[in-house]
Amino acid sequence: MSSAIPLTGIPFPKSEYERRQLNVLAAMASAGLDALVVTAHGHLRYLSGYDGSGGYFAPFPLIMLPGRSPIFVVREYDEQAVRSYSCIDEIVTYANQQDFGKVCADVLRRYGLQSKRIGFELGCWNLAVADFNAFQAQLPGLKIADATRLVSSVAAVKGELELQCMRDAMRMTDLAVRTFQCSLREGITELEMAATMAAAIRAEASNAGGEVGLSGGTILFGERTKLPHAPASRHPISNNEPAFLEIGASKHGYTVGMVRCAVLGRHPEAEFLHTLAEEVIDVLVAAVKPGTSAATVDAAGREVLKRSGRKGVFRQRTGYQTGINWTERGDLSLEPGAEDILKPGMTLHMPNILCSENGYLFGAAAHVLVTERGAELLSQTPPTLYRA
Repeated sequence: MSSAIPLTGIPFPKSEYERRQLNVLAAMASAGLDALVVTAHGHLRYLSGYDGSGGYFAPFPLIMLPGRSPIFVVREYDEQAVRSYSCIDEIVTYANQQDFGKVCADVLRRYGLQSKRIGFELGCWNLAVADFNAFQAQLPGLKIADATRLVSSVAAVKGELELQCMRDAMRMTDLAVRTFQCSLREGITELEMAATMAAAIRAEASNAGGEVGLSGGTILFGERTKLPHAPASRHPISNNEPAFLEIGASKHGYTVGMVRCAVLGRHPEAEFLHTLAEEVIDVLVAAVKPGTSAATVDAAGREVLKRSGRKGVFRQRTGYQTGINWTERGDLSLEPGAEDILKPGMTLHMPNILCSENGYLFGAAAHVLVTERGAELLSQTPPTLYRA
């Protein structure tokens, strides 16, 4: 198949992807893997530039082998898009869903891997049980290893090009938050607020190329702040009601999220929650240091809640790894028992969203970069409660 179509879609130089691939190969060697089958869309984008969007049909595995360049196995229909939007030179195609397992197995056989130890992303999106069974049916002698955390552990530490994307995205996230605050008035609906923020991002002079856009966020007013992750609606805000915002701008797939809340008038219950959340955020930011475990940071925040006598208001993990595709499964998580060690170059979102006795969800967040000196706050918008 001709590969004359230029590499028009990758946002970074090919050398950047090669650097990432080499780091993954080193992690594979440490894990004792003979090959790695990458299927999570966020990991595909991280390693190749292609976002995996054609993989709704069936997985598009990127097969990593020591001592050679990666091999992309994709649907024949999507081949030219993959060539245009990835840095991968060798692409093998399959036509139909039932061909997926055989074609992938043929690649592994070609390199004598049919009875070797192969890593699969068993805990990530985009690898169904039927997909995995298709591999095993073709290669019954395969030794299977769970490599869910392998690529994410490498991607957790950002390079300079990645950090620049995140800083650019955070400037637009901050703009969205400021727009939210300035636009909050009685009668505005959640959908109108979403449209207002999106328009501000599009109109920003520094975003003239449209490289940064808003990802799907959570905008909730009044009683609807009791609904976690609910979509925006035509519901308007009234006086003396809370307003909840979790939003993130994204550049080249690097999304930088933020939680900021407000009250229109007064709402004592929500205001109390926010005061407590701010205290937790201050302690969490201070706890973020290289060499510290994820569980230790999580425990620092929970200790504040325990001392307050209101530890039952917190119902989720403390935070998570961010970067490309912030909703990927298998990423570093700040939660009890997490053994991951923080390293310089990691970025973390810590949304301290508390739940009142009456069910209101309210709080604040910090999005930080781990440095040699501790946590660097990426946002320029303070976590204090906005009062409209």
